[in-house]
Amino acid sequence: MLTKKQLDLLDFINRRMARDGVPPSFDEMKEALDLRSKSGIHRLITALEERGFIRRLAHRARAIEIVKLPESLGGRASGFAPQVIEGDLPDTTPAAAQEVSSANVAELPLMGRIAAGRPIEAINDQPPGITVPGQMLQGRGRHYALEVKGDSMIEAGINDGDVVVIRETSDASEGDIVVAQVEGYEATLKRFRRKGDMIVLEAANPAYEARVLPAGAVSVQGRLVGLIRTY
Repeated sequence: MLTKKQLDLLDFINRRMARDGVPPSFDEMKEALDLRSKSGIHRLITALEERGFIRRLAHRARAIEIVKLPESLGGRASGFAPQVIEGDLPDTTPAAAQEVSSANVAELPLMGRIAAGRPIEAINDQPPGITVPGQMLQGRGRHYALEVKGDSMIEAGINDGDVVVIRETSDASEGDIVVAQVEGYEATLKRFRRKGDMIVLEAANPAYEARVLPAGAVSVQGRLVGLIRTY
């Protein structure tokens, strides 16, 4: 049986993973539960792990997998858990992003590299393609994939060399991890926030400063819905 705080934390983690595809930071958990320090979050996380509701993944920053949910939260985990495709990614050449279907796999264009650090390049116009698990895609609409370059999102569980799956959209909510195009040509993967009339592109690595830009300089190209890692 879970305490109210344990249940509240599990619910918050599950909802954030369902929305963002990655777990929230300890600071976000602390704020959501109105706790004074992160040590309280550590104790709650340990209790949830001991009771078999979550699993912490070794050697990965801020990596939490929901194993099960109590009946009061639906009885099953609805959050995203990264799926591993071992070996080389299949080489296909779709003409455009495919609509989401009930198939087990879906072909997506690999639109080049995206910076998880400083912006390095814009999205390519004529991409090759990869095949991803169909259940990774969220809702109807166009999806595409990008290879991550850099480590600025490492505390969100996104590493250099990962392939992220993006649902195309021009809208973003506070805290979403998005593909942002800066001044019409630079593309970067960052957490999206608003600060008055400005847009903040926030890294998930304390070594990188957030970028604060005029709203007109930032164009959202899509939102993170999945991640593929090869070993």
